Amino acid sequence: MTRIAVVDYGAGNLVSIDQALRVAGASVVIARRPADLEGADGLVVPGVGAAAPAMARLARRGLVGPIRAWIAADRPFLGICLGMQLLFDGSDEDGAVTFGILAGRSELLRDAPRLPHIGWNAVRRTRDHPVFDGIAPDAPFYFVHSYAPRPSGASAPAITLAVTDHGADFVSAVARGRLVGVQFHPERSGRDGLRLLARFVSLVAAWPLDAAAVAAGAAAGPPGRAEAPAPRSEP
Repeated sequence: MTRIAVVDYGAGNLVSIDQALRVAGASVVIARRPADLEGADGLVVPGVGAAAPAMARLARRGLVGPIRAWIAADRPFLGICLGMQLLFDGSDEDGAVTFGILAGRSELLRDAPRLPHIGWNAVRRTRDHPVFDGIAPDAPFYFVHSYAPRPSGASAPAITLAVTDHGADFVSAVARGRLVGVQFHPERSGRDGLRLLARFVSLVAAWPLDAAAVAAGAAAGPPGRAEAPAPRSEP
């Protein structure tokens, strides 16, 4: 059975994501320390709350380096809501420096009619990806957030997977290699949310690991991106 590690840094809705992944056919382990990642086939970083406290908690638990090494090795990864925002360089919400895996920052939603953005909204795909197989191109998913990442640089079009309109368009899904990030909560998004999680679990099972890439990633971290320092203190 495909084994998925779900990172617990004290802010995620772990019960819902745990249950949803089990329904999707995965064996789930809650990861609170680096050793909990051993033997996992895929990694999920869920989350609610703000970036600086999340990074501080991850640093205290020794998980910042292992998560970055996991992604550097192109191992299957899913970031949900704050877990997607942490992939970028930083957040305007509290000035946090985040993982720096993807170029860009998390910004307050522009021209939003109301904040936070809570409820169902269409996720319009800008390109195909197997994690969305069997899901309508503009299917609605459930959101709870006020910030969203804004990819920057030459890679922005390539990593953008979907956008959503809340006053203005924001990026609601990204993908690069075996990495996927979604701003919405699939574990709270009914049948299509469960279908997306089931597709991720299936992809984890189908993506064979490259042992050399895993070893290189563990040793070096993501090429071309500096190690993101953890915040000095938790607000």
